[in-house]
Parts: sequence; C-alpha cells; structure tokens
Amino acid sequence: MKDNHWYDFRYALTTSSPVFFGYVILGLGYGLYMHNLGFSFLYPTLMALTIYGGSVEFVIANLLLQHFDPLNVFLITAVVGFRQFFYGISMLTKYPHHGWQKWLLLFGLTDETFVINYNLTRVPNGCDLRTVQLWITAMDYFYWVLGAFLGGFLGSAMNIQVKGLDFVMTALFIVLALEQFLKEKKHISSISGLVITIACLLLFGKTYFLIATLLILVGEYYYFYRRQLRGGGN
Repeated sequence: MKDNHWYDFRYALTTSSPVFFGYVILGLGYGLYMHNLGFSFLYPTLMALTIYGGSVEFVIANLLLQHFDPLNVFLITAVVGFRQFFYGISMLTKYPHHGWQKWLLLFGLTDETFVINYNLTRVPNGCDLRTVQLWITAMDYFYWVLGAFLGGFLGSAMNIQVKGLDFVMTALFIVLALEQFLKEKKHISSISGLVITIACLLLFGKTYFLIATLLILVGEYYYFYRRQLRGGGN
C-alpha cells in the first residue's frame, strides 16, 4: 500500500526547493549580521522562530541596539509587514484547514510561501492538496530558521566579521524601494513618501520623525484606497 504522506512530503520538498536556496542564503546573511552587531547565535535563531518576518527581523536587529521604544517598534513592524495582512485575506478560501493547521499556515505566509500555495491548485495523483500546502509552509519556515541559525552559529564559532555587512539593511530597503518604484505605473506614493519623510524629519527631529512619517503614510494610503474604491483611480 502506498504511503500517501510520503508522496505529499516529497512533492512539497520538490516544490519548495527554490525557496530553500534563497532562504538559507538570506538566513546566513541575517545570522552573520546579528553576529556582527554583537549578538549570540541564539538571538537570530529565536527571532527567526518567533518573528519570521524577513526584512522585519533586520529592522528589529538594529532597533535592539537603540533605546527601547515599543511604539516605534510596533509601528515599523506593522508597516513593513502589512502586506501579510492582505495575504491572509487572500488565502482564507485557499486554506480550508482547521485548528492548529490554519494558524500555522497563516503564521507562515511569507512572500514566497504565498506565491507557491496560492498558485498550487492541482497536485499529482496520490497527493492531498491541503497536506502539501501544510508541508510547504512548514518547510519554508524551517529553511529560514536553519539559515539564521547557521549564520549566527558559524559567525560565533569561526569569529567571522564581514566588513560592510551593517549596510545590508539599508541596501535591502533601497533595493526594495527601487523595485517597487519601477513596478508602479504612477509614482505618486513613492514621491510623496520621500517628501513626507523629509518634512517630518525637519519638523519633528530624529527622535519622533519616524513615528510621524508612518502615521501620515498610513493615512495617505487609506485615502488612496478609499479613492480607488470609489473609482477615482490612484
């Protein structure tokens, strides 16, 4: 008798293999980054296990070195990871699971996992779609945690110090911003975001400009969203 669970696992492993290479490499960089900041390998491992937010974890790593400001941390985390909220809404009908399975699936909705599971409408004979989705989510989660652990552990064990790695967070957001800018048909949001940030820095100073900027941007995005619903365009 065929073991259907083995077929589910094998198909999920094959499907998620591209994510493995990406997450382990990025996780290694994240773990090394945390090591360069002076943290034990336990920090990137625990943060990967609990936060599982990719770019958010790079932000939190830097904030750990600053004065504790929970409101600032909350706003930054909410804005950077806000797209996950829409992922969850989009997957409500795609995830007919129950109990702990649904919670795990929603917690594990990264960009890559969302793309794979959202487009996974058919699986080979002998496989169960819901089980495959669950395995893919769990595997992607494991890949990221593994990469973060290896980066932190190897950095600590071999005392690796990569010069310039502190710039990785800045470089990451520059690339993301440029990529988003190039994808936009209109650049109103990007240009207004830059103008609002500079204005808030001048008005509120370095201590409070980020909170003010995030609140204004949330209001702006809500305005454009309501306008789009009314058929007014972007």
